[in-house]
Amino acid sequence: MTEASVTEGSITATYRETPAERLLEFERDGRTAAIAQNVEGYAMLKVRPSADGDELERYYGFDMALDHAAELLGVAPAELPVPEQAADMGM
Repeated sequence: MTEASVTEGSITATYRETPAERLLEFERDGRTAAIAQNVEGYAMLKVRPSADGDELERYYGFDMALDHAAELLGVAPAELPVPEQAADMGM
C-alpha cells in the first residue's frame, strides 16, 4: 500500500491506496474531508466527509473536488496541501 502525508499550517493531507480506491484525506482542527477514486484512476472523484463516509458529490476534475473538500474544512482551496502521489487524481 502506498501512503504519503504532508502538513501545511493546520491542515494534514494523507494519500493512501487500498485494494479498491485511491484516497486523499484531509484533517484540520478535528474536521475531515476525503476525495476517493477507483484504484484504476479513471473514474469520477467522490467527495466524502471522511474516508469511510457517505458520498456527498462526484466530480470529473480534481480542482472541483478540492474546492468541495476545502469548503468542508472551512478553508480556501489553495490552502490544501496535496501529496505528490495524489497530484494526478481526476479525469
